Amino acid sequence: MKGTNGNKGFTLLEMMLVIFLITLILAISVSMFTNALPSQRVDATARELVATFRQARSTAMTSGQWQVLTLDIDSRQYSIEGGGAPRSIPDEIAVKVLDPLYGEITKGGYRFVFSPSGVSEGGTIVLSSGKKVVDLNVDPVVGAVYSRPKG
Repeated sequence: MKGTNGNKGFTLLEMMLVIFLITLILAISVSMFTNALPSQRVDATARELVATFRQARSTAMTSGQWQVLTLDIDSRQYSIEGGGAPRSIPDEIAVKVLDPLYGEITKGGYRFVFSPSGVSEGGTIVLSSGKKVVDLNVDPVVGAVYSRPKG
């Protein structure tokens, strides 16, 4: 900290050490934020899908009419039939449906039908991006939808 001629200041070694530490901290924080972003997109998409499911179920129960939620895996969109514009699923999120009868569905469309009593056929939508995986389960007995993170 003290120079040879009595002036106060930092040595070159001290400056290099501080710059190295700042660079190290920045590199660690950037990698943490980069890994967190896809995870947050999966969670946000899962929340939006659950809200859409709940809206379809609620509308079926209050109106006394069947409601259909359509998931188009190929175009990466979902909507309630006759209920407005479709919503999109981000490109970096992989989507598949686990059907109790037909198994894993990764292409085409899938329909979740809610009766006026609120029940549905059931099934699971799996959303994933990197290590983050979220299952959206439709309970076939009561029609309730809940999400369960896996990773």
